[in-house]
Amino acid sequence: VQLQASGGGLVQAGGSLRLSCATSGRTFSTHIMTWFRQAPGKEREFVAASSWSADSTYYADSVKGRFTISRDNAKNTVYLQMNSLKPEDTAVYYCAARAGYCSGSGCYSYERDMNYWGKGTQVTVSS
Repeated sequence: VQLQASGGGLVQAGGSLRLSCATSGRTFSTHIMTWFRQAPGKEREFVAASSWSADSTYYADSVKGRFTISRDNAKNTVYLQMNSLKPEDTAVYYCAARAGYCSGSGCYSYERDMNYWGKGTQVTVSS
């Protein structure tokens, strides 16, 4: 599976961005799709995840209510809609995938469990 994230950029605080992660290769629809991010000088952290059927999603507390993860299995693409962006959201965002199904808090993902990673896309939020 190859993952390619895009959609990052520079935005003012309070603005919005939508990230996309296009996948190719093995069956996308049987994987849990996850977004992580890494801010300068910090460890990479979990942001959001979606089960393969998209009937279950899970978010980090820091983005809950502002970010929405969605996926289009027909297009093999997962999205991260980011609203009400804050300067602390500035980071490189990565999409990743792991095989299986999840529900609720079980969708929380650890880096070590991910099978596939894409290259990151930079998101910069100015104050």
